[in-house]
Amino acid sequence: MMAAAVVSGSSLVAQTRSVFIEDLTSPELRDAIAAGKTSAIIYAGGIEQNGAHMALIKHNVIARHVAGQIAERLGTALVYPIIPFSMNGDPSAEKAGHMRFPGTITVSSDVFLGVIRGVTLSAISAGFKNVFVMGDHGGGQAELKLAAESLDNDWKAKGVHVSYVTLTKSAQQMTAYLTEHKVRGAGHAGTIETAQVMAVDPARQWVHPDKFAVSAAGPEAVTGVSADPAAATAEMGRVFLDYKISDAIEQIRTALAKK
Repeated sequence: MMAAAVVSGSSLVAQTRSVFIEDLTSPELRDAIAAGKTSAIIYAGGIEQNGAHMALIKHNVIARHVAGQIAERLGTALVYPIIPFSMNGDPSAEKAGHMRFPGTITVSSDVFLGVIRGVTLSAISAGFKNVFVMGDHGGGQAELKLAAESLDNDWKAKGVHVSYVTLTKSAQQMTAYLTEHKVRGAGHAGTIETAQVMAVDPARQWVHPDKFAVSAAGPEAVTGVSADPAAATAEMGRVFLDYKISDAIEQIRTALAKK
């Protein structure tokens, strides 16, 4: 009887239709967790201006791809819906940061922290034993770290762990790649970010190479872009995405080994 249950459980993990929980029914999610998918990935993206050449959705499509690949490669994780908003400056009359440009969406530090905490607690309530929080946007990293550390302190005695995943190593690898290949464009909406979107955008619905020159014309206060995106390629983007995926998986596996 027990052997049959083990076989059934293993089969169930293999048959999960998607690593994204929003694609599953509630019973499917319950059964997937019971069968061994006990880690949840909560990944924050963001909607912000990226000049004339790249759509606002940049961080969200990158985050969904990276999170999905992390879960696929780990085999024991599922992905919560990408948090679509981030901290992007002051939206008041005297706009600051990316809020100077139409389409950018911002939330305050308190709101962002509250959303991350709420989604994490929802994952814990669902039955996940390990929750990993991370973000594709530079803003909000301190809040992600704070949420993870405070919730881990609250729940670790109950056998539940919450960890913050930073992408510092992979960011350094991308910069090193540009230096090694003598490529410019490490700033906002430049080569690094544009290449990643190109890698997940074969239909070119989000990246418009015919607008590269407009974005690169400068200054940033006018174009919204702080680096020339012209050198970006989908092949380069795949390299950068793999840096992120590998960086996160390494941290997650290290965290799981300690628990």
